[in-house]
Formats: sequence, structure tokens, C-alpha cells
Amino acid sequence: MDTKAYWVGFNLVKGIGAVRLRAILEYFGDLETAWSAPLSAFAEVGLPANVLENLNQIRHDIKLEKVWEKIQSQGIQVKTWEDDDYPRRLREIDNAPPVLYLRGCVDVRDEWGIAVVGTRQVTAYGRQVAEELASFLARNGVTIVSGLARGVDAISHQAALRAGGRTLAVLGSGIDIIYPPEHRRLAEEIVHQGALLSDYSPGTIPDSINFPPRNRIISGLSVAVVIVEAGERSGALITATFAAEQGRDVFAVPGTIYALQSKGTNRLIQQGARPLLRVQDVLDVLNLQQVQEYKAARLTFPVDAIEAALLEILGSEPLYIDEIQNRSGLSIDKVSATLAMMELKGLVHQVGGMNYTAIREAGSEYQGRLNE
Repeated sequence: MDTKAYWVGFNLVKGIGAVRLRAILEYFGDLETAWSAPLSAFAEVGLPANVLENLNQIRHDIKLEKVWEKIQSQGIQVKTWEDDDYPRRLREIDNAPPVLYLRGCVDVRDEWGIAVVGTRQVTAYGRQVAEELASFLARNGVTIVSGLARGVDAISHQAALRAGGRTLAVLGSGIDIIYPPEHRRLAEEIVHQGALLSDYSPGTIPDSINFPPRNRIISGLSVAVVIVEAGERSGALITATFAAEQGRDVFAVPGTIYALQSKGTNRLIQQGARPLLRVQDVLDVLNLQQVQEYKAARLTFPVDAIEAALLEILGSEPLYIDEIQNRSGLSIDKVSATLAMMELKGLVHQVGGMNYTAIREAGSEYQGRLNE
């Protein structure tokens, strides 16, 4: 059985999120070993009694092989922390979801995504802004990220699709349950020009408590978030909060002081969000030229002997830049500059404190081209 099945198994256990799963991995080494371990061992990890009970119940009630087979039969992809193609930007946020369920494709083109979100009770003004913004960004090669909800979310997805661009939809339910149901056709269109994503197990029904946490994924996948319209208690404001905590730029569309749908966005501007006064504003902040250069670098992987030498040194375990310099025999300036370019190409990942790891999948492709 695929080792990802054990990730799915633990994802089914209520009370085991990113923090506790990381502790389980550190204690047991891998989730296959952990799945068959006695409950007493999990107590040593620090799981509370109610979570131990949930774990015991899940292991007793389900046949993991059957669960995995069903996921495979539904054409659902499973991405975990261990996968090199786990979305790079999302991986960088605190407590990134350990498991992502996916239909469609997420790739390098989506690393410069912009989240466009807002109220379900959208006005004619909000509709116009969402359509023009999403269309403009999509035509400029920017992926639109949103939540498939009624109102601003759906309008943004549809505009991106009509413009021939890519769009990602993050669900507050299992990947196999589309909500609202009238967006099933839209969801299928998104699968062919982007992806549907969820960190909730297949079969999870939509529930009001599911949607606020999923908003951290919407912002986590994006380099910036635009709030088009939002009331004072809109869920879109939660996305803005997550975005600010994750270091993403937050834009808000100003509106009349008399419209309920603009109270939240006007308040965001008052609190320091960037006012979106024209659709071009987002690209000016992102620097579109930099976006295109980044994509070109990631997709072409030009051959460079120094980069190849550093790839030979690096592996999956973090290596400090001074050690990389010692092993390579190159100057520290050369190593630093080369690593910066390799990170731009997606060949290496800086895990913090000038420690680097190789991204195995990208490195394999790169080496293959180098040897041609």
C-alpha cells in the first residue's frame, strides 16, 4: 500500500493537525510505523485522551486499504509534506496542511497566484471590479485563487477561465463534495484550467466551521490577497488576517461609506491595507517583469556547471551555506549568488537560517537536461 495512505489515515483523526502530526513523525520516524503503534506510545508523544480515543476509533472502524483505493478510483491526488511538488508557497506558512487532496494540476505557473475574494452578496460595483481584476490578472499570466463560494469568488473564477487563464479553488469540504452544488459545472471547468484543493478528507460535508480554516490555504497559495467587497463580519476578512500573518500583501477595494458590502474593505484600508484604485496596482506591487522572469527561469533550467556541482553536494537534509562553501571550494560570494539563482529556479529551498536543501524532483529534471 502506498505510504501516503497512512497520511490519509491520520488526516481522518479529529484533533491531529500539523503540530501533532509533526510530533508523531519525530517520535516514530514515519507514519506507517506509527499507524500500527500502541496507544501508549502516542500518549508518550503527548496526545490528549480525547485524541487517543479518536485515533483508536478510526483505526478500529476503517480499512485503510479500502479508503486509499476509493481515493484512487475517484481520481483524487494526495500531496503531503514529503512531496517535492507540494505547493511551494503553501509549504512556507506556519503549520501548512500535512495533506492536500487535489483534482487538476498545481504547478510552477501558480507560484505567483493572487487571491481574489469577497462577499457572497456582491453588488453590481463589486461584480464589475472582480470581473475586470480577475480577467486582467489572468491575461497577464497570474493565477487566480479563490474559494468557489457564491458572489465574488465564483465571479473571479469564471472571469479567469473566460480570459484563458488558470485558477485554483480551495474548498471547505471534501474534494468530492462541491459546495454550493450549483457550482459543480464551474468546478469541473476549474479542474481543466487549474485545480480544486482541500485539506479535508473526501466525504467531508460542508460545515460553517470548515470555511474559516480553509482561508489560510487561499492566502497561503498566493503572493497577495485582494478583498473586493466584504461586510464587517465577512469571511473574506479572515482571509485578509491570515494573509497579513503570512507576510502577504493585502489589497482592499474602497467603496461608498453607505454600502454594507464596503464596510469591511474600507475598514481594512483604515487599518493599513493597500487601497486598490486600479487593476494595474496589483501588478505594480508584484513587478510583472519579475514574475515573467521567474517563470522563464523555472521552466527553462539553463545548464550551469556550478549549479550542477552544488546539486551534487545538497540533499534532503539542510546544509548550512558555510558547509556548502567548504565542500564546493568556491568563494562564499559565488555560492551565495548561485544558491539565490537556484532558489529562483526551484532547484533548492532555503529552510531558514541560510540552510539549504535540494528539491529532488527539480534536480533530477535538471540533471537529465545537463546530461543530454
